[in-house]
Amino acid sequence: MAKRFDLIVFDWDGTLLDSAGAIVEAIQAACRDLDVSEPPEARARHVIGLGLHDALRYAAPDLPEGRYPQMVERYRHHYLAGDHALKLFAGAAELVNELAQQDFLLAVATGKSRQGLDRALRASALAHRFVATRCADECHSKPHPQMLEELMDELAVSPERTLMVGDTTHDMQMAKNAGVAGLAVAYGAHPAETLDALAPLARVDSVAELTTWLRANA
Repeated sequence: MAKRFDLIVFDWDGTLLDSAGAIVEAIQAACRDLDVSEPPEARARHVIGLGLHDALRYAAPDLPEGRYPQMVERYRHHYLAGDHALKLFAGAAELVNELAQQDFLLAVATGKSRQGLDRALRASALAHRFVATRCADECHSKPHPQMLEELMDELAVSPERTLMVGDTTHDMQMAKNAGVAGLAVAYGAHPAETLDALAPLARVDSVAELTTWLRANA
């Protein structure tokens, strides 16, 4: 069967890496460190996928502007203390390897920093599978379309031949803003109903379902 897409762009946290819980805990711990009200889990989960500064401003809106650098430092302290223990979702590595072997171009668009993504890619042993990546400290934060636009430009792929796979409304809105199809995964940070509200091409509830959908439709 002919391919529908040439380029598949993955979000990282909550889509390939099972890290949403750790991000929420790090945000809440950073708030406690700075003696500001910690956000409930739903609010903290909502910011996953955004650039770190934008995420923390949303999660802790009452913090004085001049203290956000402290918040960033404390968040990184807590997240990095445990990130070595984070794992890819079961089946995610196998899916990435399968797609690469089928000659799809694979890329990453993430709210992580460049340093953070490079560290995560090394730990995952998947770095060689991705032909290009974009991070929040290199581009506008999601849902701005810059990450996808730059990836498509670099790899000479049209929007019609590009698929964005992500677990947040930020991913799906970025795809819309770039004129790209979005495939939502509901096993990460954002609940199914909020993803469905953005009318993605499809929504899957597990990596196994994601694998099946891509085999049949990509």
